[in-house]
Formats: sequence, C-alpha cells, structure tokens
Amino acid sequence: MSGRTGIDGLLETVRKGFERIGPREAYEAGDDGALLVDIRYQALRERDGLIPGALVVERNELEWRLDPSGSHRLPEVTDPGLRVVVICNEGYASSLAAESLHRLGLHRATDLTGGFQAWRAAGLPVAPWTPETGAPAAPAILREHSAPPTGGPPGRD
Repeated sequence: MSGRTGIDGLLETVRKGFERIGPREAYEAGDDGALLVDIRYQALRERDGLIPGALVVERNELEWRLDPSGSHRLPEVTDPGLRVVVICNEGYASSLAAESLHRLGLHRATDLTGGFQAWRAAGLPVAPWTPETGAPAAPAILREHSAPPTGGPPGRD
C-alpha cells in the first residue's frame, strides 16, 4: 500500500484492482448490456433524479442482491461474468462497493468516476424521481426489488 493512510489510502489501493470508467463509457456499457447499479441514498435520488434503466439497490443491500451465488440475489445476477457498473453520488462509495463485488466473484464490476454528479454534468439522461413509483416509468425490476430481502441471516440490518 502507498504511504497514505485511512480512507484515502484504502481508496487508492482498492482502485488499483479494476479500471474505473467515465460517464460516457458507463452509458455505452449500459447500452451493451451491463447492469448499471445506483447505490445512492433515496434522498439523493429524490433530489437529483435517476439514471433511466439503472437498477436501484441501496448500498446496505448491494452484496445481498448482487452475489451471483446468494439466496437473496436479483434474478439478473446469476452470471459471474456480468458487467456491473456501480454508481454512487460522487464516485467514492462506489469504488468500495465495486471492490466488494469483486470479492463476491463479479470480476467485471467497476464504478463510475465522479458518480451520478459526473453523469449529470456530462449531459447524459436523467429522469425525475416520482413518489408514485420511486422511479420514472419504473421498470418492474425497480418496483419488485426495492424492498429489503426477508429471511436473511440473523443479526442483519
């Protein structure tokens, strides 16, 4: 590890394990079948909007939902070769999340440099959050998987 300590050193180390991508690359990856995963807090999604087509999975549920061999995984996540692009607000938490997905066997996971804010600044599509659906014209996947899993391991938040 470098001479840096704390979270800065951890981020530096973690980010050496995969190639991060920019907003345009993330957009194109989504068009090519990658799973874009928005891990921002609901308050940020409500305030700033959503990336159309992105799967919303709160950070505290990410590993449960995206473990290809897990009993609480989403139906889209059965292939460890799946390309996953994790998106947080500014590109910090997503780096740690992508590294965690690598540990679960999703070796093509990466994150969006600059997060949602970089996506929006690049002029890429953003749709408003709506209280009726929690998403713009919410795909079934957003509605079906927004609630936490039940029957998880004891002591889980």
